Amino acid sequence: MANHKSAIKRIRSNEAKRLRNRYQLKSTRTVVKRLKALTTKVEATEAFKKATSMLDKLVKKNIIHKNNAANHKSKLAKFVNALAA
Repeated sequence: MANHKSAIKRIRSNEAKRLRNRYQLKSTRTVVKRLKALTTKVEATEAFKKATSMLDKLVKKNIIHKNNAANHKSKLAKFVNALAA
């Protein structure tokens, strides 16, 4: 157990940040999952914009690595482009 006041505060703040990061990551995964379930190109294009935005925000906040986001965006773009208009 932590002995210093600052260490105790750090434990509290780390837990709060962990929960916030987990929520944002899970929300992004849900949006990506819903995008993959779409069948029309128009809907998928709109969902793709939202998903890429969310992935970029995760990178900006250091929740995921930039290459991880780039790989996800690439795969999603490939999926959206393959859909029939």
